[in-house]
Amino acid sequence: MRGKKAIGAGALALALVAGAGWAAQAATDDTAAGRTAPAGAPAAAAVDGYEIVTLPNANVPNFERRTLYCPPGKVVIGGGAEAQGEGAVLVGSFPTDDATGWIGLGRQDAYPDVGISVYAICAYP
Repeated sequence: MRGKKAIGAGALALALVAGAGWAAQAATDDTAAGRTAPAGAPAAAAVDGYEIVTLPNANVPNFERRTLYCPPGKVVIGGGAEAQGEGAVLVGSFPTDDATGWIGLGRQDAYPDVGISVYAICAYP
């Protein structure tokens, strides 16, 4: 595609989550049509099967990927990772190629390993 940029999975996920939030907000403000959301309803309720999945902190060798997968039948719509330890740096945080999970990797200065936690926001497609 010359002159055009493809939308990455992360940007698409952000757009989907943001759109769901905007849709939920619009529902609460749409009193003219007689539709109102229950008081205190979370924006996540607008996304079918919304679930946050976590992979708790564990030490892995520097630059080794930790991958967290969504439950069967769900896809990842967002996620993140955290590097823990003195001088720890998060090197990467991105969805898997097939959009069924999230990957986190990092490094730690002066140590051969780093603590990595991974989080994924999953939903039904």
